[in-house]
Amino acid sequence: MSAVDRPDRGGAKWDRAARYLKVAMALHAHPEGISAQAISDRIGVSKRTVYRDLQAMELDADLPIWQNAGRWGLESGAFLPPLNLTLHEAMTLFLAARVLAKTSDEHDTELIATFVKLAQVLPPTLAEHVQATVDAFATTPPNARFTRVFRTLTEAWANRRVVSIEYDASVYDASRPSRQARVRPYFIEPSALTHALYLLGFDEERGARRTFKVERIASASMSPETFEPEAGFSPSAELRRAWDVIFDQPVASVVARFSPAVASRVAETRWHPSQEIELQGDGSLIWRARVAGSLEVRIWLLGWGADVEILEPAELRSEVAADLERAAARYR
Repeated sequence: MSAVDRPDRGGAKWDRAARYLKVAMALHAHPEGISAQAISDRIGVSKRTVYRDLQAMELDADLPIWQNAGRWGLESGAFLPPLNLTLHEAMTLFLAARVLAKTSDEHDTELIATFVKLAQVLPPTLAEHVQATVDAFATTPPNARFTRVFRTLTEAWANRRVVSIEYDASVYDASRPSRQARVRPYFIEPSALTHALYLLGFDEERGARRTFKVERIASASMSPETFEPEAGFSPSAELRRAWDVIFDQPVASVVARFSPAVASRVAETRWHPSQEIELQGDGSLIWRARVAGSLEVRIWLLGWGADVEILEPAELRSEVAADLERAAARYR
């Protein structure tokens, strides 16, 4: 058994992803098609490995690969135009991808492929960090359903196509059945709070904008119907009202007092675009912001424990007080 056909060990997933990239680049460079033997000679693996990779890339990565008279190629439009990045731009993209890797709990082949491509334009030292990231991320068990749904949503979003989804609504109430929904996808946003991805869009049945957790979408199919964006509506601008991803709730004014023990830590970070802070004579800090809904900011406030007191709104203050009472009772 040759070295190239030996079962993968160690950085197997990284090696395989890097090899797929080399095969894809060879196909991309020859729009007229290229033989498996030529690819083998070009990237330094056996022809049998090339055949195996081509099949896996078509089935697993969903690449539109064609074959004719012993030649292989990619359908036109399979790749977006290449990016010419400076070192600092590539570093910024790397950091953004690292954030996404931290906020996702699903095995994402597209994210792995992005890291592999990014490694091609980074200096060796940074490329080693990319490899370590891929090795760690690739240990997450693959989720074929999530990958299918995510790809469908991405295509629907990019092409402004209405998408039909089956959504699991039983997470908060086991008696609620799954429901079918037709959604106009406006945005796909990662959540730092829940380590998940969310679809933001217009729910045609409900006649309103809604937020859907992608992990709860059991299936998704893209319809032939297109839609035009809402006049004057900007998802990016609307998300500035959200604490994390929930943007479809009324905006509320949140006011909290932080103790002197944590005031400096609270003040050193801009937690929300609307944030205003006011240091008090006793060393405490009054924090204000206008946030869409209270669920997400409530989680953040609870994280400060006894060092925060919610002043407004009264409803949120009462809810958190009740949460703390129940928690204290449990520990007693």
